[in-house]
Amino acid sequence: MLSKKVILSSIASLGFFFSLASGEAVAQTTSEIPSNEKSQMTAFRPIEQPLWLKGAVTSAGLVLIGLEIWWFLLSKPKSQKAEAHHGIQEVSITVDGGYEPSRVVVNALQPVRLNFLRRDPSSCLEQVVFPDFHIAQELDLNQVTTVEFTPEKPGQYTFACGMNMFRGVVEVKTPHTNSM
Repeated sequence: MLSKKVILSSIASLGFFFSLASGEAVAQTTSEIPSNEKSQMTAFRPIEQPLWLKGAVTSAGLVLIGLEIWWFLLSKPKSQKAEAHHGIQEVSITVDGGYEPSRVVVNALQPVRLNFLRRDPSSCLEQVVFPDFHIAQELDLNQVTTVEFTPEKPGQYTFACGMNMFRGVVEVKTPHTNSM
């Protein structure tokens, strides 16, 4: 994965390049245009802008690009390993504008209990769907709803809201066995 310094320096270089390129653009003056074409071009006139304004717009654009890169490439979803209680792996997930944690790590061949606490009143998050386990569960507002299943094979299994807009992952790993 690219380092933050490489990404930020690339963005800064692009911004510097575009600010130089925009300063070198030359528009034709009305004296260089034939008179029959002048009437067609009177609606468009070049607008001179101060250098500080060009710099501010370029800086704002670079900040927005940097935020998008961070959001989509550098921010990692929070994961949580399930804790075993009486032979059942258990994790609590808060549903509030998404799933927190959005990645849950469990062991295969052991029962899993996911406790969903829905705090978001939006209709999208009224339901959680586990397509690989054929589970669709309604989530009541401000109440804990339990979803239980037993994953048989290691892998990554997605879960999502009823509209498939918010997603999470259950990562199933091979259980570690101690052989003596």
